[in-house]
Amino acid sequence: MNTKLITLTSGALLIAVALTGCSTGPDSPGSGGMGGMQHGSSADTSPAADHNQSDIAFATAMVAHHQQAIEMADLVLAKDGVDSRVADLARKIKAAQQPEIDTMESWLAQWGEKDDMGMGGMDMHGGMMSQDDMDALRGASGVDAAALFLTQMIEHHEGAIAMATTEADNGRAAAAIALAKRIVKAQTAEIDTMKELRAAL
Repeated sequence: MNTKLITLTSGALLIAVALTGCSTGPDSPGSGGMGGMQHGSSADTSPAADHNQSDIAFATAMVAHHQQAIEMADLVLAKDGVDSRVADLARKIKAAQQPEIDTMESWLAQWGEKDDMGMGGMDMHGGMMSQDDMDALRGASGVDAAALFLTQMIEHHEGAIAMATTEADNGRAAAAIALAKRIVKAQTAEIDTMKELRAAL
């Protein structure tokens, strides 16, 4: 009798262990390993599953942020008498940020999110210019326009760097985190350039 009891108990333990090994869910730490692969679940392996709310908030907010930067660049490029170095910087900002908008919008579409959704806790200000700020830039001319553009864009970049740092710390999607880190590096360098240009005007 004791032998049968030991045998039954051992078998039950083996079944329990086996069941535990198969219980890995999509949100559990092991979901990216072999346990998740054994189930063949598309929710575990599809690219859309590999993101979190921070990624969504980052992409959503940064699309709007970049769009305003491009609008600011267009405003200063349309003016006469703007220092050529400032105009060159505005063109560089446009050339860098439009492809990033396209990339982030493709992520949002892939994730099943709309780019006009709530920011999910992301700092909504993020260095964004108010309507009064934009009107001031629109109404400025020559050297004044160049100086105002640089001052506003420095603040704008500082907001983007804060947003990108939050994403680098809290995001899950590898591509979004990599973009956030590139934004921090590139826009930090551009802030230094803009401060030098503003001092030289």
